[in-house]
Amino acid sequence: MSNHTKTILFKHSSKKSPLSGGVWKLVIELVIAIGAILMLLPVVFIFITAFKPDSEIIHFYSILPRHWTLENFREILENPAEVPIFRWFGNSVFISFMVTALILLVDSLSAYALARLNLPGKRIVFALIIATLMVPGQVLLVPVYLILNWLHWLDTPLALIIPAGAGAFGVFLLHQFFLGIPRELEDAAAIDGCSRFGIYRHIVLPLSKPALATLGIFVFIGSWNDFLGPLVFLDSVDKYTLPVGIALFQTSYAAEFGLTFAACVIATLPVLIVFMIFQKHIIKGISLTGLKE
Repeated sequence: MSNHTKTILFKHSSKKSPLSGGVWKLVIELVIAIGAILMLLPVVFIFITAFKPDSEIIHFYSILPRHWTLENFREILENPAEVPIFRWFGNSVFISFMVTALILLVDSLSAYALARLNLPGKRIVFALIIATLMVPGQVLLVPVYLILNWLHWLDTPLALIIPAGAGAFGVFLLHQFFLGIPRELEDAAAIDGCSRFGIYRHIVLPLSKPALATLGIFVFIGSWNDFLGPLVFLDSVDKYTLPVGIALFQTSYAAEFGLTFAACVIATLPVLIVFMIFQKHIIKGISLTGLKE
């Protein structure tokens, strides 16, 4: 057999058949579907259990309730004096929105300066900012608590809003996105007389909507689900956020399982709605943050 014939046979045998490619695609899609179902099961279980009476929650008979009831929601929503769920909800909304707005402002300015301005030592500064991502947040609780106590900000919303502005993840995310914006657009705006801040406001920010939306959603969800910060920095029950307020249903002497699951449904719905509305922006923002000039 000649070398030419062997080469033809080798190329023919190395070609993948369309059937094998389709099988692998089906397997991958099946694995992804199973993973998605496993991720959704806890959320579905919370929503279903919220409609069960306590007797069915304690003594598990089936996933679906035998007797559907709205008593858990009535007890939470109709007793604001004992369960200030609306106050906790309002606190969570206010703090989450303020934290999101602060981080978008601070991180976008910082990332723009590090990515587009010719600053001395900016690479070292950026490396130090990224290095802070490896420091666990629990390590900073004591020094942050002492600073907030010195500023008399404990038990106020400022204790949760202001320290959040020092996050490094948003600087990294936006820095990578800003690197992909063509400099020709900035040069053209500068020739037309636009200031540096004007370039940031009228050129960079409009082009960065996917990355800003992605960062905003991540920050909002993280602030909404934050438990440790409000637990440590807040003392008054009427100033609690939803995660800490829900924890009050579980004490050393009693556990209100039905109320806990009903409150979890109320706390989960806004996050799900926000994610479903902006999920396209999340995917687009993450896919574009790795692009460079």
